[in-house]
Amino acid sequence: MNSLSKLSLLAVAISMSACTVLETDKVDYRSTAKAPSLDIPPDLTQLSKDTRYTVVGGAVSASGLQAGPNSTSASTVGAIALGDVRIERAGNQRWLVVNRSAEKLWEPVKDFWQENGFLLAMDQVNLGIMETDWAENRAKIPMDLLRSTLGKALDSLYSTGERDKFRTRLERDSNGNTEIYISHRGMIEVYTSEEKNGTVWQPRAVDPELETEFLRRLMVKLGVSQEQSKVIVASSAPKSNASVTNRNGYPEVLIGEGFERAWRRVGLALDRTGFTVEDRDRKQGMYFVRYVAIGTENSEPGFFSKLFSGSGKATEATKYQIAVKSQGDATSVSILNAQGAPDNSPSAQRIVQVIADDIK
Repeated sequence: MNSLSKLSLLAVAISMSACTVLETDKVDYRSTAKAPSLDIPPDLTQLSKDTRYTVVGGAVSASGLQAGPNSTSASTVGAIALGDVRIERAGNQRWLVVNRSAEKLWEPVKDFWQENGFLLAMDQVNLGIMETDWAENRAKIPMDLLRSTLGKALDSLYSTGERDKFRTRLERDSNGNTEIYISHRGMIEVYTSEEKNGTVWQPRAVDPELETEFLRRLMVKLGVSQEQSKVIVASSAPKSNASVTNRNGYPEVLIGEGFERAWRRVGLALDRTGFTVEDRDRKQGMYFVRYVAIGTENSEPGFFSKLFSGSGKATEATKYQIAVKSQGDATSVSILNAQGAPDNSPSAQRIVQVIADDIK
């Protein structure tokens, strides 16, 4: 076949591709371990081994259990069970509750992420935390006729310009169940100038729908059928009650549910919104967190770096303490600085608003 004939066939394929798009699945991830570095500095993954994974809330006594759990508010949490797996929802947050030990669930959950095309960048069973590497959702690339015909020959030339990673946190509750939380982090490649001669990676908004889809798939991995998982995830629940208030001149979030549930939901909100939890002390109701701007060395400041830095460039980690305290049937969340003193700075007020918005 001469070169002219080849060009003619290619032109026909391209023209047909403009009006032919095949259906694809919602997610089809491939790890991008060899892509430009998108990750936060490596030291942020070295969490303290004192983090409370093996025991949630310390020793549990019979009298304590008989006192009645305050971890779940019937007015704000919806739960639908199937077998030993159920999904709970409050606001835009969902999580699984499984009647199995965390030790028995660790390997299946680890296999789950690998089966879905991810490499694990963090795998710390003693903390109950695993985190994937950055990966690209290839399902977002249109499967036109040219791409489907030539297959792998041209597949590497296609890119979405987006990368995702997911953190999974396993927590025990006082009844011996394991709660599984999945939080999403996203990056997007943007041009640095109008001439479009260079790009940088910037944080993009959290995608609750992606979190929900992977929770649904994890349910299937744990024994729920595809059809049942779709029905369960589609079920609605009442909205959560979280609002920003002011106590003695300091901002705080007031959550309309008991401490145990609020504690875990605040943890999920922190995972979602760009913080690294260095340590946590559940008995004291304290998260020790820090924030570092995500991106490459030469990247422009993203949303969170602008949020917590007065200058255009954030190079050092900013540390905070997030205090979660029981207030009867409700729970308050306040911000302390690195020294443990109440913080009413503009940054503290923004952090309170970010947490409240995520929990709603």
